[in-house]
Amino acid sequence: MLFNYFNNIEFGSPFLLPLLALIPVLIFWYGRSNKKRSASIAVSTVAATGLGSWKATMRHLPFICRMLCLAAVIIALAKPQTRDEQQRVEGEGIDIVLCLDVSGSMTAQDFSPNRLEAAKQVAIDFVNKRVTDRIGIVIFSGESFTQCPLTTDHAVLVSAIKNIRNGLLEDGTAIGAGLGTSVDRLRASTSKTKIVVLLTDGENNGGLIDPKTAKEIAKAYGVKVYTIGVGSDGMAPQPENTPLGVVTQSIKVSIDEKLLKEIASETGGEYFRAKDNESLAGIYTTIDTLEKSKVEITNSIRYQDKFFPFVIAAIFFLLMEVILRYLVFRKFP
Repeated sequence: MLFNYFNNIEFGSPFLLPLLALIPVLIFWYGRSNKKRSASIAVSTVAATGLGSWKATMRHLPFICRMLCLAAVIIALAKPQTRDEQQRVEGEGIDIVLCLDVSGSMTAQDFSPNRLEAAKQVAIDFVNKRVTDRIGIVIFSGESFTQCPLTTDHAVLVSAIKNIRNGLLEDGTAIGAGLGTSVDRLRASTSKTKIVVLLTDGENNGGLIDPKTAKEIAKAYGVKVYTIGVGSDGMAPQPENTPLGVVTQSIKVSIDEKLLKEIASETGGEYFRAKDNESLAGIYTTIDTLEKSKVEITNSIRYQDKFFPFVIAAIFFLLMEVILRYLVFRKFP
């Protein structure tokens, strides 16, 4: 309890703390003076009995109380205090939907540890940088699903991204369905800027909405689409479940770059190609730079004084000295 009270303490007048160096000097002076005084006492029956008494043993207590009182006064005058920093973030945010392909091919291991996990990690990093933005998560494979609606609660977003895995939806690559669901999430948005970041590693082969139709819907609602094609060149290793267990096979990397470029250019966005973890992280950094929110951060600092216990301690030790000196160790004539 006491440790927590003085945790992260600092001093408003630290230049007074060197006065504590006076205490060792006073102790040295007291010890030297007391030694001279003791040496001048003649050996007698009074001295013999007096020095053996408990009063003689405890005769230094008043001085000890005085030194403790002085130390407490100096520390109190140095103004011990704690600092509480508060940060208030205000600004005009952007509404963003991260549209993520979770088809079986996203388990390919040309990224570390695979495409899906790499995409999840950069998405989490992206979310943590967008302080004032509302962000939503849409996943798709053979169909689409809203993993998390638009929200500013980044803890919920990060948890939703971590819970994404392959096999949640019917397999396939329904790019049109994913984009259509993402635009629907933004349809009622009043934000001046509405963005979809669509990441996929394949070609459209399913879903009820054609990608070009979804593109036109995005244009109609003023939604800017950034598209990302994920996958290395040539072949990529991919684990497959077989009756004999999990077997790694090589699959051809096939991305419909023409479609992704068309969607991006006609909605005002850009197309990017990620061939490894580093380039994927760089793409999200680029998008973060291109779509900046208007953010104003105000820092306020409040100080809370912690000198009160030292004042109480000083008063206590002063009273103890008075009681000991004038009552307990009082010298009678």
